[in-house]
Amino acid sequence: MAHSKALLVLENFIGGKFVPCSSYIDSYNPSTGDVYCRVPDSGKEEVEAAVKAAQAAFPIWSSKSPLERSQILNKLADLIEHDLEAFAQAESKDQGKTITFARTVDIPRAVYNFRFFASSILHHTTECTEMATVGCVHYTSRAPVGVGLPHGVVNVVFGTGTKAGEALVCHPDVPLISFTGSTLTAQRITEKSAPHCKRLSLELGGKNPAIIFDDADLTQCIPVTLRSSFANQGEICLCTSRIFVQRGIYSEFLKRFVAEAKKWKVGNPSDPTVDMGALISKEHIEKVRSYVKKAQAEGARVLCGEGVDSLALPTGNQKGYFMLPTVITEVKDESCCMQEEIFGPVTCVVAFDTEEEVIKRANSVKYGLAATVWSSNVGRVHRVAQKLQSGLVWTNCWLVRDLNLPFGGMKTSGIGREGAKDSYEFFTEVKTITIKH
Repeated sequence: MAHSKALLVLENFIGGKFVPCSSYIDSYNPSTGDVYCRVPDSGKEEVEAAVKAAQAAFPIWSSKSPLERSQILNKLADLIEHDLEAFAQAESKDQGKTITFARTVDIPRAVYNFRFFASSILHHTTECTEMATVGCVHYTSRAPVGVGLPHGVVNVVFGTGTKAGEALVCHPDVPLISFTGSTLTAQRITEKSAPHCKRLSLELGGKNPAIIFDDADLTQCIPVTLRSSFANQGEICLCTSRIFVQRGIYSEFLKRFVAEAKKWKVGNPSDPTVDMGALISKEHIEKVRSYVKKAQAEGARVLCGEGVDSLALPTGNQKGYFMLPTVITEVKDESCCMQEEIFGPVTCVVAFDTEEEVIKRANSVKYGLAATVWSSNVGRVHRVAQKLQSGLVWTNCWLVRDLNLPFGGMKTSGIGREGAKDSYEFFTEVKTITIKH
């Protein structure tokens, strides 16, 4: 990592060393619209070097005991926690998100994840069965597929998907791919990796519904649904973008929800009083705004936010990629705003009448990542949760995660699951051994 004047210049990290690249890409600060950093525009050469470094490190790392690896992961967690503020500042500047979100959610969660898996790897067991009639015992063993922390265990290669990403996906010595991103990119990864029969874990897009029945506690439901719709500028794959409200409370919910959405403060991410920062890029905010325009062209109403309310920004943030929380109503289920992932601070609110109807409508998209259900009827939340085509269903809450349990989506929201057991199985190769005695 180097500094050119005031501009930060990043380098790839390969084989335990920072390595410069022959070409670079400008990276913009989303809150100012200015270039603040240059990152390597890597390709096949850099990917090849990283793969070779990982291969060289594999025998050392894979031979370490679970306890040794656990100690290293815990040390990593300690180091991140020690510099939590520096990481939060960097994350906020790079992503445009509020410093508060980075400081209280993103970086602490990274620390927690390392500590969780540092503990988890100490408690896995293998399987064993006996066939007494033929005098055989069977057992399984697991060997790691990836690698971990001496030089070459972790390699960081920056670049675009078409160059660095494709080189990595197509490399014959990369046995598996874990990807989080768009469904379209995942389709490309699947096509390119297919000739090598690579193992895939794909965590993709969502068009997540919130279903709010007339017996919901709105004093809890409204603030949580605001967060599930607009937290991190709506740039969370688990964010709510379709809100179905039972007709008996529809008007009351809509009035209170819009009033609270208008209170959200948008502005400089470094301001601790701000609720929402900037979207990730100029191209992305233009895409998000285009969905609002499409909805209006289809006859929908925008009750607050984009094109309706004015946004006052500090002088230094005038060129940033900011957008107000936007609520759309009178929108049809077949509208692109109800069918396609927008990935921004835009949510649609529509009415429904019956339980059976809303389940059918909630399931009427190609995605199936997450859903939330609000009701005080325990039987109902169980019934609805069972029928929703979603990998995760939260009832009367949102974004409560237990890393012991599977995480992932149905339909075009992904392939595979993450979590203690699922990640262990994905990142290891199982072998069955039979002993005749």
